[in-house]
Amino acid sequence: MAISFHVRSISFPSRSHPQAAHVNEQLARLRSSEEASTSSICHRLDNIQELHESINKLICLPVTQQALSQEQNKKAVEQLLDGSLRILDLCNISKDGMSQVKESLMEIQAILRRKRGDLAGEVKKYLASRKAVKKTLQKVQKTLKVVHAEDTNDESLAVFGEAEAITMALFDSLFSYISGSNTCGKWSVVSKLMMNRKKVTCEVQANEFTRVDSAFQSEKTLKMEDVQILESSIQDLEDGLESLSKSLIKYRVSILNTLGH
Repeated sequence: MAISFHVRSISFPSRSHPQAAHVNEQLARLRSSEEASTSSICHRLDNIQELHESINKLICLPVTQQALSQEQNKKAVEQLLDGSLRILDLCNISKDGMSQVKESLMEIQAILRRKRGDLAGEVKKYLASRKAVKKTLQKVQKTLKVVHAEDTNDESLAVFGEAEAITMALFDSLFSYISGSNTCGKWSVVSKLMMNRKKVTCEVQANEFTRVDSAFQSEKTLKMEDVQILESSIQDLEDGLESLSKSLIKYRVSILNTLGH
């Protein structure tokens, strides 16, 4: 799949405001995160949500507000706003896909619990839902990109672009995880671009989604526990995406309010 990242590892000057230093630390931690399990993806979602909360505070600093308001940075600011909209769209696509899967799982759980009902029919619906979700996510993955046509030398804005690239990379990893394809996606690629890290090999790994898919497709007896674990994992991911969406909305409002002054 084609994914384009044009990013640079950006840091504020060492004598910058403590809030800027905190953002640098968060970015450094996120660059080094490459695990691909539900727990690690949820953890990264939480960290990225916290990153956007910190960046929102960064917008309140006079140096950042001045940079956002300068005419020569107008194009770069527009790209940041467009990028935040794309990420919000990715949040909604992810939540919609997982909601479809979870709805099918709840029907299957009900049948397993009652030990009666059309289990085969519900499994068929589940597999059809999974196929549709995979197709949607894989199609979106091919369009994922972070390309800033107008690079800015203003460090107080460049760090926003890096945060966008890291967030996009998370979604590439998340989509691969849900689809059951290469679990590390392009996360390691972004790490290489930013940190010159050694080559990382991606392999398809079993996870909550693929285990349930495999059991249904091979007509094995599916344990209620496996279904409940998958449903719980989906709920955790949905909660993380909802929190990230709220932080992104606050981020956009802060930028727009600064431009309106």
